[in-house]
Amino acid sequence: MPGIKFPKDSLVYWRCRYISPGGIHIGHHTIISNDAFLDGRRGIFIGDNVQIGAEVRIYTMRHDLAGPTFTETKSGPVHIKDWSYIANRVTILDSVTIGEGSVVASGAMVTKDVAPWTVVGGVPARFIKTRPVVKYTLDTSKPAKLY
Repeated sequence: MPGIKFPKDSLVYWRCRYISPGGIHIGHHTIISNDAFLDGRRGIFIGDNVQIGAEVRIYTMRHDLAGPTFTETKSGPVHIKDWSYIANRVTILDSVTIGEGSVVASGAMVTKDVAPWTVVGGVPARFIKTRPVVKYTLDTSKPAKLY
């Protein structure tokens, strides 16, 4: 992929779309599933052993709804720390950090930082429960077959 640099032990599946791919940084043993959209304009930093589900959207810029001319923006990098799992169809907005080992449930809209080793879900995403500390290495040696 032009501009995105990621280690050979990580996987990015088909139809991943992006803005400013040079601002996207992917760690080791990380999997980004099909149809993801990554907005690298202000930087996306994805750690090691992170699994990102299908159709996830990560934005680093958005309109400032309170701006007097609607041309103003809010922006900031997104950080997804090691051992996190972002389930299918999650949307993550600018300036958010997903803490180490966190789980974001399917369909959630993340507008604020997520504490380490917690599970969040909903719109907007809210705390559901804590997750036990489990550290592992994702097996990226055998990519899934896509039909």
